[in-house]
Amino acid sequence: MELLKMSADIPLNINIKEPRWDQSTFIGRASHFFTVTDPRNILLSDAKLENARKIVHDYRQGIVAPGLTEDELWRAKYIYDSAFHPDTGEKMFVIGRMSAQVPMNMTITGCMMTFYRTTPAVLFWQWVNQSFNAVVNYTNRSGDAPITVSQLGTAYVSATTGAVATALGLNSLAKRVSPLIGRFVPFAAVASANCINIPLMRQRELKFGIPVTDENGNRLGDSSKAAQQAITQVVISRILMASPGMAIPPFIMNALEKKAFLKRFPWMSAPIQVGLVGICLVFATPLCCALFPQKSSMSVSRLEPELQAKIRESSPGLERVYFNKGL
Repeated sequence: MELLKMSADIPLNINIKEPRWDQSTFIGRASHFFTVTDPRNILLSDAKLENARKIVHDYRQGIVAPGLTEDELWRAKYIYDSAFHPDTGEKMFVIGRMSAQVPMNMTITGCMMTFYRTTPAVLFWQWVNQSFNAVVNYTNRSGDAPITVSQLGTAYVSATTGAVATALGLNSLAKRVSPLIGRFVPFAAVASANCINIPLMRQRELKFGIPVTDENGNRLGDSSKAAQQAITQVVISRILMASPGMAIPPFIMNALEKKAFLKRFPWMSAPIQVGLVGICLVFATPLCCALFPQKSSMSVSRLEPELQAKIRESSPGLERVYFNKGL
């Protein structure tokens, strides 16, 4: 296809490095993440992915295909972002992409909540879940603060151990209470694993800090306090993301298992559970990603004393600093 310099079809000043919607509002962030986590993106062929990459790269160099519309440009940008690493530009492993979160999590979570009564089942599905988390964390690692194999291994083993210990411990307690309570054991295990996994995966940020900037993006230094706030927000988002899919289906399944249908077709329990979790995750994943702005902020007075002094000297009057919280 013949390529031309920027034509009148598309404005010259579209910033496709930023999301299409206003990220200062919850609605804008939710619209962005509904697009980013769209499961249909994992079904796209390599040819469509390469075409999206070409459109984005050409546009950044001031080249546009004749007839390309602004909507098509944004669609290409989101397809590109869904499949290629933002720092390295490499194509990401399929199950590690954000668009794979809903189908992968609905399958794993549905099975965790169906097969939770025996120790081998708990061990197997908690291991599968933490293996998936490790793939996602490695696939989406930052280019600025790369995850080493050692850090990945430590986080993987610790989170798996924590999740299995929580699940087995609560399972033994749940045997003394109602079966409904037992259905919430997998959720407690996932929540505890998130509290272990994410800080361990990002321990380098906690130790050395993350870059903080002014509102114009000028780097002011690195802050461990900002890293603590960022990681806390991500842990809260991840736990809340799992909540609807792990809190609503147990009540429905508990009621369904008393009906004649599931007594007659017990093998339907797992597919129904997976489907219920999937319906919850389609909405919970983007909405919980949108809870906190990606470009988070905090008051200068809450930073480390030495960084406060440096900022007051270089930028007197600055009240807030900004940083990327991660996902």
